[in-house]
Amino acid sequence: MTAPVLHFLGHSTVRVELAGHTVLTDPLLTPRVGPLRRVVPQPAPETYAGVDLVLVSHLHGDHLHLPSLRLLGPDVRIAVPRGAGASLRSRGFRHVVEVLPGESFPHGALRITATPADHTGHRWGPRSTAGPDTPAVGHLIEGAGQTVYVSGDTDLFDEMHLIGQRGVDVAVLPVWGWGPSLGPGHLDPRSAAEAVERLRPRLVVPVHWGTLAVRGTTLLPGVRSRMRRLLVDPPRDFAAAVAARGLDTHVAVTEPGAPVVAPRPATEPT
Repeated sequence: MTAPVLHFLGHSTVRVELAGHTVLTDPLLTPRVGPLRRVVPQPAPETYAGVDLVLVSHLHGDHLHLPSLRLLGPDVRIAVPRGAGASLRSRGFRHVVEVLPGESFPHGALRITATPADHTGHRWGPRSTAGPDTPAVGHLIEGAGQTVYVSGDTDLFDEMHLIGQRGVDVAVLPVWGWGPSLGPGHLDPRSAAEAVERLRPRLVVPVHWGTLAVRGTTLLPGVRSRMRRLLVDPPRDFAAAVAARGLDTHVAVTEPGAPVVAPRPATEPT
């Protein structure tokens, strides 16, 4: 078995190298998305070079981000929730796969399975129900004897323990968002720790934090101190919550733009 190699590019974007393939989750590669500005450096092109599969969890603009997909080129294979394919194909993307929770497809030596997610699928959500709508999904990436679970945006849901029963080596879980509060359908540090208890992965990578903010909120009196804390604290609060539960899971707190460092196996010589 060969462990996956992960690189956290910021927000929900993670590069996963496994079984000879390079997968990118919810690509957000530009300096801005709508009113949100990136508060960490933009990923360098080499960090998303060679991607042969993109997994899009839902239609919100910070997850299905067309300018970022265009940086990857029209020939990259993209998996989207069922109902979103025609829109991407009409924009020139040639290889689009549509999946609902429970559906799988092969990708070379990988097998990708869509999982449930408790999150609105409306394009202009989570608080709006306007625009196109598809189910939000997570993904299981399986290959080389390893399983990576990427939840996408979600709250806790009943089937999460069933995903854990499949045997999860690495879980990628959101622990916050981009504002001073969370809308519906999101994990915070405490509920994300509960997700770890249900999933029981060997390694968990907290994402969806520390990358985006509405322009000016880090400077406004009365807001700036809270916003600056929220750009730093959520993954550390999450790690503390996992530790408080006594779980045998390593939390790899990884700064946006950095490779994920996994602990060495106990049998590996130092």
